[in-house]
Amino acid sequence: MYAIVEIAGHQFKVEKDQKVYVNRLSAEEGDSVEFDNVLLVGDGDNITLGAPAIDGALIGAKVVKHLKGDKVIVFKKKRRKGYRVKNGHRQYLSEIVIESITASGAKKKATSSKAEAKPKAKKETAKATAKKATGKADDLKKIEGAGPKAAEALVNAGVDTFEKLAKETPEHISEILSEASSRLAHLVTDTWPKQAQMAADGKWDELKEYQDKLDGGIEK
Repeated sequence: MYAIVEIAGHQFKVEKDQKVYVNRLSAEEGDSVEFDNVLLVGDGDNITLGAPAIDGALIGAKVVKHLKGDKVIVFKKKRRKGYRVKNGHRQYLSEIVIESITASGAKKKATSSKAEAKPKAKKETAKATAKKATGKADDLKKIEGAGPKAAEALVNAGVDTFEKLAKETPEHISEILSEASSRLAHLVTDTWPKQAQMAADGKWDELKEYQDKLDGGIEK
């Protein structure tokens, strides 16, 4: 039996006992996790398609360890401008092993894992925060490398001020963006907490000087 499931913004074809590398999950190593966004389940000649997900289908897995992916070199050049920038990026990943594939009739546990419990709590907190802090959220688009979609994802996760963003780790920021949309998973957030701290402290001149040295939020 095999299945196609969406995990942290990406789709994977998985089988029992298979090891899979996914975008960093918020669960601890050794935790059990469950994924219910199952798009297809195949068992021999029997194939079940979801619309888009299969109701009652569930993938059970265990977090083996957290790690970083291979370094990817990003090189940018503008002809006749003398502009050449070379950067490296290593994606934060989690290694999981598939323990079970349930085709139908499964019910997701309310507290199946920290990976599943935390995002739900954040969404609930985000709604409450939005009501209390209407009109008080900072303009996170002022962070170099954070566009409107990224800023919206952070606000929806309850990170709606420069002060809150400054306290986050780049790894957790990347998790929030990846969970919000697979199109945000490529963003490099290493400098975002530092930028946010300058903004929170009101050091706008210092922030502008620092951002002039960045390219899409990445140190040149």
